[in-house]
Amino acid sequence: MGARDYDIIIVGGGCAGLAAAIYTSRARLRTLLIEKEVGVGGQIVTTNHVENYPGFPEGITGYDLTQAMRRQAVKYGMETLAAEVSGLVPGEFTKVLRTTAGEHTARAVIIASGAAHQHLGVPGERELAGKGVSYCATCDGPFFREQRVAVVGGGDAAVTEAGFLTHFATKVYLIHRRDQLRAQQINQERVFADPCIEVIWDTLVTAIEGDEEVKALHLHHVKTHEESVLEVAGVFVSIGFRPNSGFLRGVLKLDPNGHIITNEVMETDVPGIFAAGDIRLNSGRQAITAAGDGATAAIMAERYVSALRASRPATLYI
Repeated sequence: MGARDYDIIIVGGGCAGLAAAIYTSRARLRTLLIEKEVGVGGQIVTTNHVENYPGFPEGITGYDLTQAMRRQAVKYGMETLAAEVSGLVPGEFTKVLRTTAGEHTARAVIIASGAAHQHLGVPGERELAGKGVSYCATCDGPFFREQRVAVVGGGDAAVTEAGFLTHFATKVYLIHRRDQLRAQQINQERVFADPCIEVIWDTLVTAIEGDEEVKALHLHHVKTHEESVLEVAGVFVSIGFRPNSGFLRGVLKLDPNGHIITNEVMETDVPGIFAAGDIRLNSGRQAITAAGDGATAAIMAERYVSALRASRPATLYI
């Protein structure tokens, strides 16, 4: 086996990819994890406090959680490569990953490259990420007990997040750039019936104010052009996701938004290629569900590689 040949290549270093790497490395499969950033960890590394991951009753930072997972995978032999994947060629016995660091081959591939949150792109958003700016109410909602928060968006995800936040916040503002929501009618009815939620129509967030934490939002009314300031302790941006799957178009079956379509055991429509975590259609978008996806994908990938070895001459694998 050459220096760039592996049993398993995992694309993506978040919870899904790292969990998969722990399982495949422990199975004594030569495993390479490719992450475009120098360090691994995925989006969760920007989360200052994760308190819903099992086993950490006092909570843990996203960085510490993923670094512990990385050390565990490295302990069993995982190799890492900082590179961006530009293409995947799905051969019958060997898959070729084209990257900015050259081509690498594997018997099986696990895609765990995640989905990026759509950002507002306004001043203060990046600087206050994890300090009141959040993209996940399930993850961060409990930090805003008895405080006022805002949700930006008008689809099903946004209104669902707004409803969830009413369990903690005293007031939830739902800020939408249009004069009607895009969410399903039943979800809209729940929003309008909840006295804790106030919808702010035809409005854009133009800046997020705060030093060490969010203090207020600067708003612009798109029809009257009125400028205003809304004092809140947190803002949840829920305007969609962008799956990191551009290099897979024409290779795997994707939904119209670019999510990979899998079955319940993380298999894609191409034998030997699996998907796990947020890039997968109908993902739970939680650290624990991503890790579960990764473990399942790894187990199935191990079975695939074992079956492949049994059908090919042993000299190909030494």
